[in-house]
This record gives sequence, structure tokens and C-alpha cells, in this order.
Amino acid sequence: MGVVNVTPDSFSDGGRWFTPDAAVAHGLSLLADGADLLDVGGESTRPGAARVPVGEELDRVLPVVRALVAHGAVVSVDTTRAEVAAAAVAAGAVVVNDVSGGLAEPEIHEVVARTGVVYVAMHWRGHADVMDSLAVYDDVVVDVRRELAARVDALRAAGVADHQVVLDPGLGFAKPGAANWPLLARLPELVADGFPVLVGASRKRFLGHLLAGPDGTPVPPERRDGATAAVSALAAAAGAWCVRVHEVRGTADAVRVAARWTAEAPSGKDDR
Repeated sequence: MGVVNVTPDSFSDGGRWFTPDAAVAHGLSLLADGADLLDVGGESTRPGAARVPVGEELDRVLPVVRALVAHGAVVSVDTTRAEVAAAAVAAGAVVVNDVSGGLAEPEIHEVVARTGVVYVAMHWRGHADVMDSLAVYDDVVVDVRRELAARVDALRAAGVADHQVVLDPGLGFAKPGAANWPLLARLPELVADGFPVLVGASRKRFLGHLLAGPDGTPVPPERRDGATAAVSALAAAAGAWCVRVHEVRGTADAVRVAARWTAEAPSGKDDR
């Protein structure tokens, strides 16, 4: 999943793709680099980001969704709003990627049930301006799985079928630091819950801190792509359905390696 941020304040690219033409060109470049799916978002979810009016989000997202669909791309819309999700699906998006899992606007579940699109429910505890204050866990993996299970219950109650649902552990969301690593190391536990799993580690803060120099200064987002590709390969080997990344080519190569590696792994049976 290649990221197409139609925002002026993304943490990862600083608004380089903010105009529709630039966003579409970037999306096509990601496809050429090996993306299977393009995730178009019009509202930054970086830590501390303020919300944008719904009309502005629609104006940012819809022209890009329409243009990319016209070019044959498989498109996801990255939004927490039911109105934006419905409009984007009408414009051709086939996936709704909701970082709130429906907690921001429960009505989004009704849109998903009515349209039949794939829905990514991410683990989330609050909007970007408050999420770091909500990072309190007993066991982060157990807590995230329990809270995602509650999202699945809400989706089923709204009429969403299980085959539409993808789960995302929400790396970096109410998880500013070390809490992300257990979620990655124990990813097979989330995969074992029976739903496809999306992993979105790309360029996030915990990678910047991991790669920090001797003075402790985190490396900037654009220098985190190598670490992102490593996470992508390990996530693929652990059974992830998809990885969401800003730089596609390195991750696509890494995922191919992981796929071949796991295909050649011993089955555990005695084949002699």
C-alpha cells in the first residue's frame, strides 16, 4: 500500500504532494515502483495535528481518487469520516482505511456495510492532538487485541461482514515509543485472530529513535526507509496481509524476498 498524502503538513513528506496534480503523479510513480494499492488521505494524523473541516478534506481527496481510479489504480481512502468515506467510494475507492476503527464516527460502519468495501479498522484511542497522553497499557499486545476485538463486534453489529474486515495494530498511535516493538515481535498473535492484518510502520517515530545518532537525535523521516523495508519483510514473513509505506520500491523488494524465504522454509514434516 503506497501512501498518497494530499496534505500540507504530513510528518513524512512536508506537503510535497499537496496539489491534485502532484498527488496523482506521485501515486502513479508508486504504482510503477510496485504498489498494489494507493492510500489517499486528506487529513494529517501526525502527533499534534489539528483537524481539517470536512469540506476541505473532500476537496483534497476526491479529485485525486477519481484521477487515480481513471488510471486503473486500486484506491483506498484514508479517513475517519463517514461522509468522506461514502464520497470516495462513490468516486471509485474500494477500501476505507479508518485509523479510528469507527470510534471517531460510528456512522462510517454503516457506509462500509452498505457499500461492501474492504474496511481497515486500526487500533486507536484518540485524535492526533491527544493520542500520546493515552499511551497507558498493561500488556500492549493483549490490550490492542482486546480493543480491536471490540471494533470487530461493532462492525458486525452494523452489518459488516467478516470478509470485509482488515485489522491494523496502529503503530505510533497512542504508542509513541517502545510499545510498538512488542506489537511487531508478536504480530503472529494478531494474525492468528483470523483477520488480514495491515502494518503501518513507515517512517514512524519509533524507527527514528531506533536509528538515532550518538547524541540521541532521531534521524529524519526520509532516512527511515531502510528500517521500514526491514519491518516490511519481517511483517510479511509473520503473515501480514499488507504493509503501508511511503517509499514503495525498497519494501516491494523486501516483501518479495520474505515471500520466497518463507516459501522455501521447511514445513516441519519429514519429507525424506
